[in-house]
Amino acid sequence: MESRPQWLDWAVELQALAQAGLEYGHDKFDLERYARIREISAEIMAQHTGLPLEEVKDLFCGESGYQTPKLDTRAAVFQGEKILLVQESDGLWALPGGWSDVDITVGENAVKEVKEEAGLDVTVRRVIALQDQHRRNRPMSPYGVCKVLVLCDRTGGSFQPNLETLDSRYFSLDELPPLATGKTTEEQIRLCFEAHHAEHWTTLLD
Repeated sequence: MESRPQWLDWAVELQALAQAGLEYGHDKFDLERYARIREISAEIMAQHTGLPLEEVKDLFCGESGYQTPKLDTRAAVFQGEKILLVQESDGLWALPGGWSDVDITVGENAVKEVKEEAGLDVTVRRVIALQDQHRRNRPMSPYGVCKVLVLCDRTGGSFQPNLETLDSRYFSLDELPPLATGKTTEEQIRLCFEAHHAEHWTTLLD
């Protein structure tokens, strides 16, 4: 994967500095300056991603407090030499997962997402990797994301129609379908296979 572009680092840093300033600043003129810096960061992001400016502002500038990455949990569930993928509403496929909810743990979130998107009951075995999504996935998101890849074991269940996914199937590494690369890449799936086959595994950290 190509390295993270410099403009993205600048935009993210400007947004983080502006958000902290708006949270902790007191002078009304400084607050105006921080708000403008935040707008500039959104304009940079919109210019380079092609997203509408107002959408970027909603995603990129809608929080308060100290800026931290969002957590995206992705579960790797195997059946023999095949890995579970779910089909998104756009027809593309990804590891089951999504944003981590604030009221449950990362592990609990992985279990919940597999149940909601694939209908399966799973238990968590190990964390495969903690990855910077901007370094690993395209298209890039307008905010920082830490992707948590979690190896899980199936204990039961079956796919049920739901509001989030169209289908779920197991795929071998040499027959992967078109992927939703913003959520899951072939490189990440290969990493999951490596962790699945390893007797001992050390969590990888970007």
